[in-house]
Amino acid sequence: MSIDTIGIVGAGTMGNGIAQACATSGLNVVMIDVSDAALTKGLATIAGSLDRLIKKEKITAADKDAALARIRTSTHYDDLQGAQLVIEAATENLELKLKILRQLDGLLAPEAIVATNTSSISITQLAAVTGRADRFIGMHFFNPVPMMALVEIIRGLQTSDATHDAVRELALRLGKTPITVKNSPGFVVNRILVPMINEAFFVLAEGLASPEDIDAGMKLGCNHPIGPLALADMIGLDVCLAVMNVYFAEFNDSKYRPCPLLKEMVAAGYLGRKTGRGVYRY
Repeated sequence: MSIDTIGIVGAGTMGNGIAQACATSGLNVVMIDVSDAALTKGLATIAGSLDRLIKKEKITAADKDAALARIRTSTHYDDLQGAQLVIEAATENLELKLKILRQLDGLLAPEAIVATNTSSISITQLAAVTGRADRFIGMHFFNPVPMMALVEIIRGLQTSDATHDAVRELALRLGKTPITVKNSPGFVVNRILVPMINEAFFVLAEGLASPEDIDAGMKLGCNHPIGPLALADMIGLDVCLAVMNVYFAEFNDSKYRPCPLLKEMVAAGYLGRKTGRGVYRY
């Protein structure tokens, strides 16, 4: 199946980033959200991102215009009917995703592929509510999508080889580097990353070093571009805690126990950059 039109459900940070990546790669995009205001904001974000690429001489003004012309927005799911692949990029909420997937399943062509950009929810579980479980897959992009090269392609228990191969080919067309992952909580990257962040909070709680020195140690000693505590502030401490709670529940293993300091900071509302205070003040 030739993929030339991509549907994207969600115009937020991940949705508009995926839309930009697709449009700049020559694909037609239909981006859906619940309101015109959300769509306008998403398009403005894309335009701003493309402007920064122009300043860096990565693209031309004509490239920007061509990319924006390939993106159509709508608040109506029916406008996704012509898409060969639809990527669900809504908020990380199970019930919301299930509702969206049931709606998509009823209107897309039988041969269309549905992908989800979830970072933690079971692909097998999401696929099971559709009538196309063999044509359902995880396609986990990383933020910011236009800049980050990785895409985790997650196979559910029911995902067919043909679906996997088509999505892998699409990722390559977008200029991304795909890795294939089995369905498991956190997949690969977050399975390693978030427990590392959690351990950094244990180190902080034990008073082994200051936040600045912990972050400097990982940056200079492990060549990480950002320290784990600063990264937690960027991700959101509440998000990190939610992920650790999922691991703790799903694996039933004490090594995934959320750090009490992390829980305490979330309870205090110190969630990171988005609240102006986390490990650091902003």
